[in-house]
Amino acid sequence: MRVVLQRVQRASVRVDEEIVGAIGGGFLALTGIADGDDEATIDAMAAKVAGLRVFSDADGKFNLALADVGGAVLVVSQFTLIADVRKGRRPSFVGAARPEVAEPLVQRFADRLGAAGLPVEGGRFGAHMEVELVNDGPVTLVIDSADLERGRRGGR
Repeated sequence: MRVVLQRVQRASVRVDEEIVGAIGGGFLALTGIADGDDEATIDAMAAKVAGLRVFSDADGKFNLALADVGGAVLVVSQFTLIADVRKGRRPSFVGAARPEVAEPLVQRFADRLGAAGLPVEGGRFGAHMEVELVNDGPVTLVIDSADLERGRRGGR
């Protein structure tokens, strides 16, 4: 699983001229599910996102998490995050989970963030979406579940 997390002042996603999800301040979470990801992977990533301290305190330090600032999350599925571009000029998506596997895992990710007390909105799985955002900072993080696993095992 790979998440591109952008701290935003606001963000929205539109499908066929209809806004299907919108938030004020918080995170836009572009979410890619890889082949082999499972519920444990999703739960660990949701906990990581919910607990990240990337909002400034009164001293301007990154000490506050999303819940501390009353922020929300806009979860947008994006299988292209799993692209392999090491060879050739056309990305390979063979590492991305099949839609029937990915869709419930993206929903689980959103549900886990909601269970952490965060307001959550979402896009529409499999649709052509237009995503608008006002980046805050900008602060953008790429979080890969493989990195979390290495961290749990004590690797770099």
